Amino acid sequence: MKACFQTCNFMARERVLLITGKLAEFSLKRLMEQLRPELDFDFEIRVLGITVAALMHTGFVKRKLELDSDHGFDRAILTGWCQGDMESLAAEFGMPFELGPKDLADLPEYLTGAQKPAPDLSQYDIEMLAEINFAPRLTDHEILKQAESFRASGADIIDLGCVPGECWSGIGAVTRLLIAEGFRVSVDSFDQAEVETAVRAGAELVLSCNSTNLQWASRLPVELVAIPDSPRDFASLELTVTALTERNVQFRIDPILEPIGFGFAESLARYYEARRIWPDAAIMMGIGNLTELTDVDTAGVNFILAAVCQELRVHSVLTTEVINWAQSAVAEFDVARRLVKHSLDSGVLPKHLDNRLVMLRDPKLNELGPESLQKLASNIRDPNYRIFVEAGEIHIMNRDSYWQGTDPFEWLNQVAGQTKPLDASHAFYLGYELSKAVTALHLGKQYTQDEGLHWGLLSFPDPVAVEQRHVGREE
Repeated sequence: MKACFQTCNFMARERVLLITGKLAEFSLKRLMEQLRPELDFDFEIRVLGITVAALMHTGFVKRKLELDSDHGFDRAILTGWCQGDMESLAAEFGMPFELGPKDLADLPEYLTGAQKPAPDLSQYDIEMLAEINFAPRLTDHEILKQAESFRASGADIIDLGCVPGECWSGIGAVTRLLIAEGFRVSVDSFDQAEVETAVRAGAELVLSCNSTNLQWASRLPVELVAIPDSPRDFASLELTVTALTERNVQFRIDPILEPIGFGFAESLARYYEARRIWPDAAIMMGIGNLTELTDVDTAGVNFILAAVCQELRVHSVLTTEVINWAQSAVAEFDVARRLVKHSLDSGVLPKHLDNRLVMLRDPKLNELGPESLQKLASNIRDPNYRIFVEAGEIHIMNRDSYWQGTDPFEWLNQVAGQTKPLDASHAFYLGYELSKAVTALHLGKQYTQDEGLHWGLLSFPDPVAVEQRHVGREE
């Protein structure tokens, strides 16, 4: 009997306390009942005297939560929005308190442990050169500022783009300045004096070398980029590669990626051919001919080109950020090269790994559903407006009304004569939130009141974040 008791005691299920506010009570109870068969613990839900769980603070929980000394709970879970010291609650109630997810829709993954471990995206093997275009026409400060931005976005080498037909007398000083700040430098020029000055100052790579400058460029003590005399003259590239090989010069090969409409597919085929002919050679691709010369957002373009490079073992790219739509191209390619490296090495699809390149629309939408919205609206007892975007409509509700539609001005016309005027700050707040809601509605994005919209890599802190505005306002 003693052994049986010990075994039964060992197998006792964990008891978990979930703490919420009045408005989330219905949705949380329904969700937990749906989850019950999957859970390896027992649970109880306590609703504290606060309308919105996101406004809770640990001080409020300490005052309002009533538990017997022998409550029997193993741990408690609060909404991820709750502010304050969790340790103080643990000391007060004799069990650990933890913050769950901020969004109720993420609770199943949190409780069941079904969320996959984050992939290791720290590895990549495509080196990225970021070109500062028309560098001779910029001040030293402007060049350094742009280089710092490129480095922060993931660039490995700063490429000084020179102006054809001009010889930049200051290239040596700028190269030394960049190297003193910890940058690796390449020079993009066919001017002999310009290139030799940059190399003497510490530039480690020269773009580019073909039959027109082979004689003097091959004598430089640095790596060269071998290119064809013209993009479609692959035979000239073979001659340059042969000459550099015979002269024992370090080089990488760039068959030249051409823009769409000017031989793009054929140029991709030349990269494939280069890899076939030179299976062990270093190859580079200049991707700006697509990102800069195509009227399309650059994230998807960068990802596809990164995939091509990874599969063909093209281990360096040259990119830039000149045109406005390419202003995040360097950071995008940094994410892309990590994703494709992980995908190929692990033999997995590049899906559900990292959503930073999903910017226009969101990876998934979390919705309460019509029943929960109706229940929520019927339980509101205060004049504060709650805003949701679901099923192709905006939903606005408080204790006095529940409106749904696609045009917030219709809501404004409806409530204008029925409620007292809002003060300026509240009116501004509602206008700001409804503007986000309309954007989310039409772009298919997740809208959560008091949170910023998610823009992937380009996301930014929302100025009305709930932790900045609401903590302690309601008790």
